[in-house]
Amino acid sequence: MKAVLFVAHGTRVKAGIDEAIQFIETVKPFIQVDIQELCFLELAEPSIIDGIASCVAKGATNISVIPILLLSANHAKQDIPLEIHKAQELYPSVSISLGRPFGIHEKLINSLNDRVIAKNTTREKDVDILLIGRGSSDKQVQTDLQSIANLLKQKFQFSNVDTCFLYGNGPSFEDALQQINERKRKVFIVPYLLFTGLLKIGIRKKIEKLGLSEEQIVLCDCLGYDHNVREVLVERVNEALVS
Repeated sequence: MKAVLFVAHGTRVKAGIDEAIQFIETVKPFIQVDIQELCFLELAEPSIIDGIASCVAKGATNISVIPILLLSANHAKQDIPLEIHKAQELYPSVSISLGRPFGIHEKLINSLNDRVIAKNTTREKDVDILLIGRGSSDKQVQTDLQSIANLLKQKFQFSNVDTCFLYGNGPSFEDALQQINERKRKVFIVPYLLFTGLLKIGIRKKIEKLGLSEEQIVLCDCLGYDHNVREVLVERVNEALVS
């Protein structure tokens, strides 16, 4: 019997856990599999091992593990595979496979534009965008976010789309803010995150610390769990089920 195990990142913020749970409930009706479970990579329960155990207890013999991750970094390349390896030793007769993160997808580009439109009330055409990634030591994350920035600029003809990161390698958010302050040009900031929680509070505090006004910076909502994100996740699940 087939099962799908969704793996969300996890957070200490209860609202973030609740959002992930509610989002997966909207996804389940689109997946033609009876056993569907949600677990978390870190900072929340159930763990991946517990999630796999729940699937097995319900009769699963073939489990597709689907990361709810925007980009392919160490979590997708190392952490989740390690947990799957541990589970495979516990359940040698069960087939456990790993699906793809969201990656670069046109529907997510459309959602980023929607976040800007929601705040660009005067419909200015000459607009600069700054995408904020969570960050990673994996250089592929920088490459992928830059590709997303390029596609966003090309498709919606923004003047400029830059990238920065809260942690890890690549241009830092602090440096990006300094450049914005020096340019004296309005920038729409979009956190490329499914759930911000404490991160968004930190982003806002850093903006306030520099004394940047709303004439210079407009902080948009994060990517979030919208219909496009749901459709991409369903696509990734269906890919995994037929592979």
